[in-house]
Amino acid sequence: MRNVLKTTALTATAAGLALTLAACSSGSSDSGASADPDKALVVAASPTPHAQILKFVQDNLAAEAGLKLDIKEVSDYVTPNTSVQDGSADANYFQHQPYLDDFNKKNGTDIVSVEAVHLEPLGVYSKKVKSVAELKDGAQVAVPSDATNEGRALKLLADNGVITLKDGAGTTATVQDVTGNPKNLKFKELEAAQLPRALDDVDAAVINGNYALGANLKPATDALVLEKAEGNPYANILAVKKGHENDPRVQKLAELLHSDEVKKYIDDNFQGAVIPAF
Repeated sequence: MRNVLKTTALTATAAGLALTLAACSSGSSDSGASADPDKALVVAASPTPHAQILKFVQDNLAAEAGLKLDIKEVSDYVTPNTSVQDGSADANYFQHQPYLDDFNKKNGTDIVSVEAVHLEPLGVYSKKVKSVAELKDGAQVAVPSDATNEGRALKLLADNGVITLKDGAGTTATVQDVTGNPKNLKFKELEAAQLPRALDDVDAAVINGNYALGANLKPATDALVLEKAEGNPYANILAVKKGHENDPRVQKLAELLHSDEVKKYIDDNFQGAVIPAF
């Protein structure tokens, strides 16, 4: 989940996307329970796999359930939350709970999780080496620049013996928390969406699962190392502004996202790169 783009500022691109979302929605109701059940639910989502999963729901399940979906694909990790906060989107589907917690804390937003849907294992990728052990002294490694995913990326490297982290360094660990770096790795902090494109310029990159898929990387076979699913807190969630959890349209979408049909779609189409969290 950054360029050295912080969650407190929107790029011009993100601002443009927010305007697009605003133009496509008249805003959310003040009370989720009083929302018009016949109005389309506007959901901001990352293109892969979130929007793909939502499109499956839209094409195969929503009509029978009486749900209208308006899916807005957004490529950054700021606009989906600001859009939910300002009402230009009713819900979003792109992030995990640690990222949302950090975003709310830094931006004063009050967005909450409705439910966890899937996990995308974070992986280390390279076009120059075949294993993390082959990384040379002084190698450049790109990592996500947002707080929670940078910590997650560093933990993955630490779990595989590449670096060591300061005791107690958690999900918000940064490169300043690296206490052991025997290969003298140079860390390049980039916006998560830019990491696949950086592979030609760095020795390795730690890439979020959705962006790996979007770049035609196959986490199960292309990653040098991959996060384990067991006990992983980074499941991606359906989220709304606080007070809108009981919007009947949101509840209907949550039910559909936890259906056997969606589980089968995820298993069949992503083959381990995306894992159902239900």
